[in-house]
Amino acid sequence: MDEKILIVDDDEKIRNLISIYLENEGYKTIKVSSSIEALKILEEDNVDLIMLDIMMPEMNGIEACIRIREERHMPIIMISAKSEDMDKIYGLSSGADDYITKPFNPMELIARVKSQLRRYKKYNKDAVVDNTIIEIGELTINIDTRIVCISGSEIRLTPKEFDILELLARNKGIVFSVRKIYELVWKEDFLKSDNNVIVHITKIREKIEPNPKSPIYIKTVWGVGYKI
Repeated sequence: MDEKILIVDDDEKIRNLISIYLENEGYKTIKVSSSIEALKILEEDNVDLIMLDIMMPEMNGIEACIRIREERHMPIIMISAKSEDMDKIYGLSSGADDYITKPFNPMELIARVKSQLRRYKKYNKDAVVDNTIIEIGELTINIDTRIVCISGSEIRLTPKEFDILELLARNKGIVFSVRKIYELVWKEDFLKSDNNVIVHITKIREKIEPNPKSPIYIKTVWGVGYKI
């Protein structure tokens, strides 16, 4: 099991206890005692789920959750000694996916972790994984290295082809007109007779699509434009 879980709690005993439960199930864990440490970890490492205590010094779990949600989408399970409905509402409204109160049943904790990871994998397998790697089906785009792979095999794109693909992939589901793509990628005013975008889209499809005539990645929205 490769999933990595970040445990954030200022109580060392609780951190160690949760870690033992999770590692016994095959998960990898990272333990930190504050939200500040957690934010630093997230800048350096990818984690699959966060167990986040609410009551902590410096920055509480609610504030940390809001900060995390500005850039990241992994599941967050709030942990608190409080069980009042309003505390749960605050936790969930700040962006948390679930809420568990202390003292917790180990089997319940594990069940909630597994449930959140299943949901995340199911509904986010085609989403942006982080700010530098975009995965959509078998298509992987590395923004930093500008490398594109299909099923693990590298596909060579020209700089403009990559820029178009990156634009569409970063905005999955949004339709871009030919004019908009041209102005964003070429950074010039669009001329109606210019077919550069259409030619480049055709070439990208020839390289990344299993069947360019029936594309599964770059879709044409007739009369409007293109989208991933």
